[in-house]
Amino acid sequence: MKNNNIIIREIQPQDNKQIEQVIRACFIELNMPLVGTAYEDPETKQMFEAYANTNETYFVLENGETILGGAGIKPLSGLETTVCELQKMYFSSETRGLGYGKKIFQACLDEAKRLGYKQVYIETIDELKAAIHVYENFGFTYLDKPMGNTGHFSCGIWMVKDI
Repeated sequence: MKNNNIIIREIQPQDNKQIEQVIRACFIELNMPLVGTAYEDPETKQMFEAYANTNETYFVLENGETILGGAGIKPLSGLETTVCELQKMYFSSETRGLGYGKKIFQACLDEAKRLGYKQVYIETIDELKAAIHVYENFGFTYLDKPMGNTGHFSCGIWMVKDI
């Protein structure tokens, strides 16, 4: 993949359809549960609108006019003032393993700190081993139970990091 034109930027309205396709394709490709996950989350169809408030951001990875993936942060339901959740970090298969996930992940952590959050929370599933490895390398620690109320009952791995 030619990667000299790849940029990370905030999501725009015209990105909704492409990022939805990337997210849904990851679930099918990696044989992840569709129920109780971002796959069926209503926000997945309207990502720009879902991250439009001042205390949340969604970044996309773009190559020309093609969206290759993304990740975002928003307040964790139930703990909105101090804890944000890293959400919907998914990338197309041709992008994985090239370091872009770490770059977007770092952009999300930097943005969380800038917005005044004290902790970043993550929910994930076993199938996303590469992502879990990234979270561990960034200093996230495991929790015994979920925080907040995300509604993603199929996620069985919960992690948090102080920032």
